[in-house]
Order: sequence, then structure tokens, then C-alpha cells
Amino acid sequence: MNPRVFRVRAAVAVVALCGLLAGCAGTDASQDGAGQNRFVSGDGNVTEYAPGDRKSVGDVAGEFLDGKAFALADYRGKVVVVNFWASWCAPCRGEAPSLEQVHAETKDKGAEFVGVNFKDSKPNARAFERNFEVSYPSVFDADGRVTLAFREVPPNAIPSTLVLDRQGRVAARIIGATTYSKLNPLVTDMLAEK
Repeated sequence: MNPRVFRVRAAVAVVALCGLLAGCAGTDASQDGAGQNRFVSGDGNVTEYAPGDRKSVGDVAGEFLDGKAFALADYRGKVVVVNFWASWCAPCRGEAPSLEQVHAETKDKGAEFVGVNFKDSKPNARAFERNFEVSYPSVFDADGRVTLAFREVPPNAIPSTLVLDRQGRVAARIIGATTYSKLNPLVTDMLAEK
């Protein structure tokens, strides 16, 4: 690879990762009215997308915390909730019980949950999952590459949650911590879509 191209890509990745990290810290940046996906502070804002406006996520792959391979394409045909989190993020700790409750109530109806553990260490991530009794798997994303693969509808903050429809398109995005009352209706609506 050309060294100049490598440096440009590295700089873009660093800027994107800084934006994600700032989301957990609660910056005052806001989304512009033109519908551009810019950095948004993590205020729990929910955006839903009509079927004709949904964007496909594309190829996302990585490795789960247990070392097994992950490919989002393996979930095609199912409603998928993707939660971006880190053990060092206080709002992530606050939303963990709500995510687990929605997961427990919808898994038998066909919903799949996947966490994306961002800029963390495996021991800290595993401790988080034990402490909050998280029963769904998480992808280990120490370098942010998995998170960057969601560039069509970026998470923009830690925590963030994406709800994907059965075609692998983003149907809803929650920027910031979620709650049971926000997430459960979104997942239920996606499960009802055919």
C-alpha cells in the first residue's frame, strides 16, 4: 500500500474513533438539519428509517470475545440488534440491564443481539459481561475496525445501538444509552415486518 494512502486512512480512522470516544464523554456537538451523519452527543436520540430509506450495512466481520469468528452476513434473514459498548463507559453500564431484558424477551421470537466491545481490553470486557450477566455475544473491537465498518449509518457515540431489519439494513439507531421502553418497541416492530 502506498505510504501516503496509508497515512490518510489512518488519520481518517483516528478522527472517527475520537468522535466515538467523545460520545461517551458527552460533547455539545449536534447533528445538522441536512440529514448528514455527523457526530452527535449521546443523548439517547432515536432515529427510525422507513424501509425505502434504509441503508445496508455491508460486510462486517471480526472476532467474538471468545475467539470465534463473527460475520454479520451470517445473521441475514433475522432482526439484529447491534450494541456498541465499552467497560469504561458509565452509560454502557446503565443500559446493560435494559439490553439484556429486551434480548431475553425477544430471542425466542427471532431477534439476535450482538455487542461490539470498542477500544477495550478482553479482561475488562469479560468482567463487564459477567457483572451485568450479558448472555449475548460481543465482538472484540480493540482497534475500532468493526465499528468503522458501519460507516453507512455510523454509531457516532459509545454507547449506541442499531436495529437491523431482516435484509441487514439499519431500521433504527439510538445514539447514547438506550432503555427498555425505547428499544423494545423498535425490536418488536422489526420482528412484525415481513
